[in-house]
Amino acid sequence: MEKISSFLSAAEHDARLGANHISLYVALWKKWKDSGCGSIEPLSFFRNDIVALCKISGGNTYHKVLRQLHDYGYIKYVPSYNHFLGSLVFFIEVKKNSV
Repeated sequence: MEKISSFLSAAEHDARLGANHISLYVALWKKWKDSGCGSIEPLSFFRNDIVALCKISGGNTYHKVLRQLHDYGYIKYVPSYNHFLGSLVFFIEVKKNSV
């Protein structure tokens, strides 16, 4: 639960983040927790599994927000260009003064 709490605390003070960023991060985190991944294992996921949960219907918005979370240092996103292999997300520990 620490990762989500740290992220939400940081999001509160990061003016770059909006509702889409928070929704997508929480959806990714929930999928990660539900999959039983260990604390350092990445989440393997498919876009269709995530957009239904985060309620971001536009593909361009989804990819933009995902890339921004990566660029801002909240996740490490490793896209997959193979339709049979999911993309990977590693959750980066958010430091209190990193924003």
